Amino acid sequence: MSVLEQTGLRLLRRVDPETAHGLALKALNAGLGPRGGPVTTDRLRTQVAGLDWPNPIGLAAGFDKNATALRALGRTAFGFLEVGAATPRPQPGNPKPRLFRLTQDRAAINRFGFNNDGMEDIAARLALYPGPVGLNLGANKDSADRAADFATVLTRCGPHIAFATVNVSSPNTERLRDLQGKAALSALLSGVMVANARLARPVPVFLKIAPDLDEAGLADVADVAVQQGLSGIVATNTTLSRAGLTSPHKDEAGGLSGQPLFETSTRTLARLSTLTDLPLIGVGGVGSAEQAYAKIRAGASAVQLYTALVYRGLGLVDEIARGLDALLQRDGFACVADAVGTGRDDWL
Repeated sequence: MSVLEQTGLRLLRRVDPETAHGLALKALNAGLGPRGGPVTTDRLRTQVAGLDWPNPIGLAAGFDKNATALRALGRTAFGFLEVGAATPRPQPGNPKPRLFRLTQDRAAINRFGFNNDGMEDIAARLALYPGPVGLNLGANKDSADRAADFATVLTRCGPHIAFATVNVSSPNTERLRDLQGKAALSALLSGVMVANARLARPVPVFLKIAPDLDEAGLADVADVAVQQGLSGIVATNTTLSRAGLTSPHKDEAGGLSGQPLFETSTRTLARLSTLTDLPLIGVGGVGSAEQAYAKIRAGASAVQLYTALVYRGLGLVDEIARGLDALLQRDGFACVADAVGTGRDDWL
């Protein structure tokens, strides 16, 4: 981490987390972020669902909800980016405060509630970005037909994105997770895939799931994803669990992300990899090269991170990518794909 980044992180921690996040995006757009571009080697180059990425380290949705910092983020070490979640209409989200640092736990709790500028503004920004980017699809809280919202956003934004992620696993929109039930999920995804087929250039569609699903729920998700022709599954979103936390804000309502989620999300990922051959993207608690490697060996073809950036800054991405390359070389893997699932049994 550079001295400039260390100083910036110290200053940002003096203000409330949501304000700090807004300031971080402004600093990125002012040119104060990393500028070296994606880290890549022959070992790190990755293909997932037909998408070619210079490395398998991605930015998770939520960091750049409104696609306002894409050019700056494209100059960082990330192999791929995902923005959003986007909903059909703009919405303010839940009342503030709604984001809490859990410093002692290297974690965060958020209850944003899909706050975003809406698909029209986000689509306009995506259209101006020359690089590939994924979009997390959401639903308006007061929508009469939440399931239809996902297809609506894909129809509007699909021409400007490389992939889409259906997000029915956020815990911060009331009853949204009910859409993970087998019948409801199948109907929702059917609508999304019909909308995707109507695009001039259909895109890979992923499904982002919760880490709190039981074995039967995971099996249902895997079955529906295959039946509906999805390109992969993102495992996992934030958790409602509060086990083992020590920070003052540990009892705040919302989804927990960061280090405490690592083991739960990785076990869910490993179990899911026994239920489907679809590509998996591992998310939850990734804060080091070793943790990214563990996700890959548990069954992930790529990983995403967000919360660790709060504590380590964007320079962490370069560190993880280079460290992962060294770990692959150490263990004799010619590429990321060769390592996928080789340590799965350790998590079952």
